Amino acid sequence: MKLRKVTAASAAVLALALSATACGGDDGNDNGDSGSGGGDKIKIGIKYDQPGLGQKTPQGYAGFDVDVATYVAKKLGYDEDQIEWKESKSADRETMLQRGDVDFIAATYSITPERQEKVDFAGPYLLAHQDVLLRADDDKIKSPEDLNNAKLCSVTGSTSAQNVKDKLAPKAQLQPYPTYSACLPGLQNGAVDALTTDDSILAGYAAQAQFKGKFKLGGFKLTNENYGIGVKKGSDLKDKINKALEEMVADKSWDKAVKDNFGPANYKNEPAPKIGDIKS
Repeated sequence: MKLRKVTAASAAVLALALSATACGGDDGNDNGDSGSGGGDKIKIGIKYDQPGLGQKTPQGYAGFDVDVATYVAKKLGYDEDQIEWKESKSADRETMLQRGDVDFIAATYSITPERQEKVDFAGPYLLAHQDVLLRADDDKIKSPEDLNNAKLCSVTGSTSAQNVKDKLAPKAQLQPYPTYSACLPGLQNGAVDALTTDDSILAGYAAQAQFKGKFKLGGFKLTNENYGIGVKKGSDLKDKINKALEEMVADKSWDKAVKDNFGPANYKNEPAPKIGDIKS
């Protein structure tokens, strides 16, 4: 009986020592910021359904946002195989950051005062504009006013087409479609005359191989859309990401990413914006 008590006591001491060692190891490795190069993975939010920007393909992930996010992750200390991509739909972005589902989000994420109340933004890293996509042989629509009486693709959940009708072309005929992708065949065959959203998104669609040379951008620059990288409020990643973005511009990786993803659409992009320069 006495032997059993000594054995039990020894086991308890050993277990306590092992527990303390394990806890000490965790404290040494966890710096409270999974996006600082100290962990095994970094979780990044992107769009999965925007060609040229963020798209999940059978070969992996592709697009300008993906290229920017990959570059930033590398500067934070992560190789490409350490990135865990997460789909970040527009309505879910703030919640994903607040819950810690992702370390940062690069997903055509326009910086707005309303969003800045909930999350922080690094950047901007791209200045886009609301524009229209037209058939390449269309010579009738040369200004926003020419959209009067034109059939304008209206996507469920998007306000872009309604904004054009309300502010620029009150006689535009809105044609409802479920997605931007669904608009493209309609634009190609004449069922609609124009599609409107951010010019970067339109360029991404137009740059797809099956649409090469069939569409053109109007170049109307109807709004300013300052794309930023979203991080959790108060995260020290903001300054680190800003530094990475500056390096991406300086070493011309930014220019290469623009050409690789938007080149086939002849997208006349704005120069890389300066960090903190948000155009209203």
